[in-house]
Amino acid sequence: MSRAKYKDLGKRTVEFYGHGIKNLQDIEIKGRLIVIEGPDASGRSTQIQEITTRLEADGHAVLNTGLKRSELVGRGILEAKRDYNLGRKTLALYYAADFADQFEYKIIPALQAGYIVLADRYIYTLIARNVVRGLDKTWCHNLYGFAIKPDIVFYLDVEPSVLIHRVFQKNSTLDHYESGADMGLSEDMYESFLIYQKKISQEFHMMQKKYGLIPINGNRTVQEIHNDLQKRIDSFLHRVGHQ
Repeated sequence: MSRAKYKDLGKRTVEFYGHGIKNLQDIEIKGRLIVIEGPDASGRSTQIQEITTRLEADGHAVLNTGLKRSELVGRGILEAKRDYNLGRKTLALYYAADFADQFEYKIIPALQAGYIVLADRYIYTLIARNVVRGLDKTWCHNLYGFAIKPDIVFYLDVEPSVLIHRVFQKNSTLDHYESGADMGLSEDMYESFLIYQKKISQEFHMMQKKYGLIPINGNRTVQEIHNDLQKRIDSFLHRVGHQ
């Protein structure tokens, strides 16, 4: 968590997607929650690093969050995923526990303190993964009813054919779960990746209206995407009085 000073804009109540968390129902926050979503190798982490540096230089206190970073279960998820026979609902609950722990003990306190929380993915990736794996859609959405609504959410939309080349450049191999290999989509890993990522992309497109996701053309260069995101974030912060 950055130690940069924050700009006090006064407190406001939070809005939950569903039932919320009982002891957090009446809390007030001063910070802002900005989310950047997108598949692996879409350039999310690079963009978040650059945006964090810029925000801190402008005098904002920033907290970065992401998947599998919970001290409680983050490492457990990595170990559990080595078992390719892990049940789909079990894996979904692992990730929900990881998010819930960070949400209550990192995200909420930072927002109360006036930080800008910059999330490297939020509940949307988790919902999309669960839905395409055949879990009940209502159950998947309700599972994260305790989450608060972010101030703004960007989705880096990258064509699967572009994405797969970036993955090979980054890792030289395809991840079992990010290729949907656990779903039996194809015996060919390359083809399985393309099918799975297309399904994820389709689910995100369906969630755009429901959750107000802002699509960002992720097929462009890193600098082009950065300029686009930074302009939008600067505009948002100016609009809400953070600049």
